[in-house]
Amino acid sequence: MDLQTILRSIRRADIDYDLIADGDRIAVGVSGGKDSMVLLSALHMYSKFKGKNFQVVGIHIKLGFPNMDFREVVSYCEQLGIEFHIIDSKVYEILQKHPDANGNIKCSLCSKFKKATVIEAAKQFNCHKVAFGHHSDDAVETLLMNAIFGGKLAVFLPKMYMSRTDITFIRPLIYAFEEDILTAQQKNNIPYVESTCPNDGFTQRQEMKDMLHEFYKKYPMARYNFQNMLSNEEQVELWHKTTARVAKRNHDKPMQILLEEQDLQLGQRGRHFFLIYSPKQLPDLRHHKKIPHSDADKLLSKQLTLHDYMESIKAELDL
Repeated sequence: MDLQTILRSIRRADIDYDLIADGDRIAVGVSGGKDSMVLLSALHMYSKFKGKNFQVVGIHIKLGFPNMDFREVVSYCEQLGIEFHIIDSKVYEILQKHPDANGNIKCSLCSKFKKATVIEAAKQFNCHKVAFGHHSDDAVETLLMNAIFGGKLAVFLPKMYMSRTDITFIRPLIYAFEEDILTAQQKNNIPYVESTCPNDGFTQRQEMKDMLHEFYKKYPMARYNFQNMLSNEEQVELWHKTTARVAKRNHDKPMQILLEEQDLQLGQRGRHFFLIYSPKQLPDLRHHKKIPHSDADKLLSKQLTLHDYMESIKAELDL
């Protein structure tokens, strides 16, 4: 099996975002589409060459869409020795009872149900990470959708710890382009199952995909620049309000304490993580410092103690 381009992109993402650790048991959310099937195949191969001891488990949530035959996928996994499970659900039945204003099923609601169900299944099979097949083009489409329809610049993260469920989402294909995935699927004859979702091809995401396809014809380098843009934190130039109202709005969001070690705490407010220094004897010295997601992941996975992390950044806190 030749998946070198995909494996290189996975390795790069793993190095940049510390996606996979020794002892991981990773559930791969398998819709049956080409993206998730290539991810399942590539991660299985990556586990053999990476030098880390991790396991891959394929999980398909049977949503209830008609005429989706997974027998070929099951046979493929058996041949490769990949653990694979199909989980029954009533997602489609529920979606049909709660259509949007036009009578169509709600993609956002479907996504929430799928994530909740795959988290439950991952825990059932002793997996503490869930890998999704989102790729670089998906990320750019998501960014545009949020900008156009939501008035915000936001995109899914390569790695995100869900504190309420104690599950970490990872997206190993974020550096892979859709065309590379399609080439890998065809070249290696990886089986897939065509989606029978009634919304398939008629979504806002499909509109973004079509628009970008035309855009890239004129500006082919834009695809690579868009990918670089998503991780170019040093050159973000946006309008930053400094009014008291904005400060109060941010302050009013509840802080969830994830870890505690003597006078130190790791807190999460919304999508952001904070190191909190709160000496009981000297409450006036209380400090909050926003920290990178990668540092929070190391703390949550016990690779680093709060005390050691505090020592490494003490100079920044001016203590």
